[in-house]
Amino acid sequence: MAPTRKEPDLSFLLDHTSHVLRTQMSAELAKIGLTARMHCALVHALQEERTQAQIAELGDMDKTTMVVTVDALEKAGLAERRPSATDRRARIIAVSEEGAKVAAQSQKIVDGVHQRALAALPDDEREVLLRALNRLATGYLATPAEGPRPARRARQKG
Repeated sequence: MAPTRKEPDLSFLLDHTSHVLRTQMSAELAKIGLTARMHCALVHALQEERTQAQIAELGDMDKTTMVVTVDALEKAGLAERRPSATDRRARIIAVSEEGAKVAAQSQKIVDGVHQRALAALPDDEREVLLRALNRLATGYLATPAEGPRPARRARQKG
């Protein structure tokens, strides 16, 4: 006999809505030939000079996934690996002019997906949801717990 649930299943609610949001975003970005990871890498590389490892950390990508992502960006002519201007030993991801245009377009797509999701809520509920999620993300749920097997980390903001 299953135990009686006494609290809402917060894990399910957050996981399900996050999953659906990611699928919607992926479908929209695919229309312009990008993946969510490609979008993430372009946007982070445009913000400031960053190495592949720094972008991988920001986008929660392992080294192999990051290499494949940058390879795809290079093949599409959207970015390239270059020596850093400040540290010749480091290689940065430099976004091409076309890559910057695509990043602006993909950011509009991502913003639109987020806007449509939030528009499904009345204004007062939208503000409360965003405030509560921000409070959790920067407070109680800011740092993952240590465990015997690390859980997959959620994608970072951006």
